[in-house]
Amino acid sequence: MAADHRTYLKYDGKIIMLGCGSIGQGTLPLLLRHLDIRPEQIEIITDDQRGVDVANLYGVPFHAVEITRDNYREEIGGRLKAGDFLLNVSVNVSSVALIEMCQAKGVSYLDTCIEPWPGGYTDTSKPASERTNYALRESALALKARYAGGPTTVITHGANPGLVSHFIKEALLHIARDTGLEAGMPADREGWARLMMGLGVKVIHVAERDTQAANCPKQVGEFVNTWSIDGFVSEGCQPAELGWGTHELTFPGDGGRHETGCGAAIYLNRPGAGTRVRTWTPLEGPFHGFLVTHNESISTADYYTVREGDEVIFRPTVHYAYHPCDDAVLSVHELAGKNWVQQDRQRLMMDEIVSGIDELGVLLMGHSNGVYWYGSRLDIHEARRLAPHNNATSLQVTAPAMAGLVWALENPGRGIVEPEEMDHRRILEIVRPYLGPVVGEYSDWTPLKNRSPLFEEAVDERDPWQFINFRVF
Repeated sequence: MAADHRTYLKYDGKIIMLGCGSIGQGTLPLLLRHLDIRPEQIEIITDDQRGVDVANLYGVPFHAVEITRDNYREEIGGRLKAGDFLLNVSVNVSSVALIEMCQAKGVSYLDTCIEPWPGGYTDTSKPASERTNYALRESALALKARYAGGPTTVITHGANPGLVSHFIKEALLHIARDTGLEAGMPADREGWARLMMGLGVKVIHVAERDTQAANCPKQVGEFVNTWSIDGFVSEGCQPAELGWGTHELTFPGDGGRHETGCGAAIYLNRPGAGTRVRTWTPLEGPFHGFLVTHNESISTADYYTVREGDEVIFRPTVHYAYHPCDDAVLSVHELAGKNWVQQDRQRLMMDEIVSGIDELGVLLMGHSNGVYWYGSRLDIHEARRLAPHNNATSLQVTAPAMAGLVWALENPGRGIVEPEEMDHRRILEIVRPYLGPVVGEYSDWTPLKNRSPLFEEAVDERDPWQFINFRVF
């Protein structure tokens, strides 16, 4: 597949990119490719020198400054005016604080996840429920009514959360077509939720298998990954979270419910990187993935909830099921053995990758055709042909981030928006040239299929789609 070089629109404002790790470096050339914009209209602010070579290559101003609660209004806000755009691909800077600042200044905004200030994930003096993505999402959505009609603010729009929400809608349309259901194109949230309910979907996994491998293996005391190590460790150390479906019969013994908010999700009193689930992708087949918390686990379950009056009559169970590259799995194993104290050394795999793909998609289960996986199979070599400064994993994030920014500029005045509220076909149109083969495949797999009789495990044979059947104990 050839790289897409079309220009989507002319932009006269300024874009400030906050953060310039693997995602910032990979997004920068896509912005310059798809916007009619001069390099000096983009400024990078980050807390160290990562990305400076890439910024210099494209002639983009680069500012190395640590952003804190005390200086963010001056260091970021002082560079922005009405009509500008803040692209937040940082960690440890409060998304809610940035959103409020941008709305007050008339500035549009996009991030790839909702971040707290430092300690927000790891402060164990707080109850587990307050360290969750559920709590972070609720804090962002609390601003929605106040800023209705304000500058378009897209929250959580990368690969997942972000792209996978658009995959889900397209997958639902495919299942409807293949099962003979006249679905049309649902016009609103209620229509999409009733389509999912009508199809009988009970469970959705973001099922991802990364097989990228480098020419140098992980060393002792080193954390290796194909995307942000700080981001992966921070979310992996949060409590595992999942949207909790109406079909579930048994509540987890280590589970907790939230006392406030939408009520669409639960959490487990254990880290996501220490929690595994059974899942399936077409190329890998069955495997164990980490149940790492992600915003889409909550927003998807919330979006597809069907109510009659005050009663919830349908909601799917939704969660991430992630098998990172093998060196990252070894890194997590070592991290857990050190009581979740991060290794001293980090290595983000990029140029040393010699083979592998990132198979990223959504697995919809419980409908009459069994299970349906829909997603991207992006090979490292194709990723390098399609865009500079990317590997297969990062390009599945950077292309949707660019697409979300384009959509926000095309749709001004929308206030705070989640991926489920966006035009999924417009996003897929923009990102598809960067995703490698995008495929959908059915299977008869279930979490109970071919379970070994050698081990006594808790199962619920009344319904294969119960969470207890997916969980690895």
